[in-house]
Amino acid sequence: MSPKQLLSQLKRQEPAPVYLFVGAEPYRRALCRQALAGKALQGEDREHGLTVFDLHAAPLAAVIDDACSLALFAPRRLIWVSSAEAALPRGRGASGEETPASTASQPLIARYLERPSPGVVVVFDASRYDLEGEDKAKLDRVRKFYAAIPDVVEFPRFTVGEARELAGTLASAAGLTLEEDALEALVDTLGADAMRIATEIEKLRLYAGARRSVGVADLAALVPDSSVSTLFELVDALGRRQRMRAFELLDTLVRQGEYMPLALNFLASLLRLALAAKETGLRSPQQIQQALSKPGRPVWRAKAEQVHQTARVFTKAQLEAGLRHVFSADRGLRDVRPSDRIVMERLILELAG
Repeated sequence: MSPKQLLSQLKRQEPAPVYLFVGAEPYRRALCRQALAGKALQGEDREHGLTVFDLHAAPLAAVIDDACSLALFAPRRLIWVSSAEAALPRGRGASGEETPASTASQPLIARYLERPSPGVVVVFDASRYDLEGEDKAKLDRVRKFYAAIPDVVEFPRFTVGEARELAGTLASAAGLTLEEDALEALVDTLGADAMRIATEIEKLRLYAGARRSVGVADLAALVPDSSVSTLFELVDALGRRQRMRAFELLDTLVRQGEYMPLALNFLASLLRLALAAKETGLRSPQQIQQALSKPGRPVWRAKAEQVHQTARVFTKAQLEAGLRHVFSADRGLRDVRPSDRIVMERLILELAG
């Protein structure tokens, strides 16, 4: 089920005895945890009724034993079990069989579900792996291990469109007026990370005070990673072969505390879209916005203008070479290295050389 379905379900009925949470998205997970706590724990139970386990530190059997135990001070309880992935078998023995430490404990959940303790809600939280991509096979193993649990809640990453809608909703609830370009910049530079968007909007609420109107300049001054204008200036400097200016802008990003893999992702996105615009003959921001927008991944007006400007300062050959250099830099950021800055400086030398 989706987080929305769980929240709706909790408004109508009591929670299920056991849940499995899967997926790495934290914002909706926090909302669901809060809703479960509010439903499962009432009155004095809220003080003594929450128990937290980590399966890196405790065996699955200890969790089930605790769920079966009667609590003197809290008849209604919520048991939150993090690192649910840690219960899975770690490998195979010489005979090819899975190591017995975890497989032996696997039926414990099925037996517990036959007679779950009244008033007790257990949540197994597997937040390490994403629902899609390279983690999908690993998450399938988690699902298989916990197959006895019928109530599975999935937490996919926010799409750009969903993140933008959330940012607008949170800003309105905070009494803020986010200018259109500021809203798009906030979502873009935070990688559509809903938890970070919520945190930064709360900071913007405190920052804006009675003024209540927030623009891109405010983001640059307050939000850590909201350096779209600096990143775009860096792209422009690279396109114009202004090496020293590019180094100055990199220094600004470092001082702002910019997360370099995210900056590199932004740069790669601009170059890819600019190359697509070149190859399809798109000559205006309006054409770029219409042609390159996809369901769930729209190209907003401000981004279309950035793509148009990037396509103007780079030739097609330069864009292709630039993407190859960006790929190498991305690999460098993931390797053992002296610093992210050295990797980015090398990229500037390659792009503006």
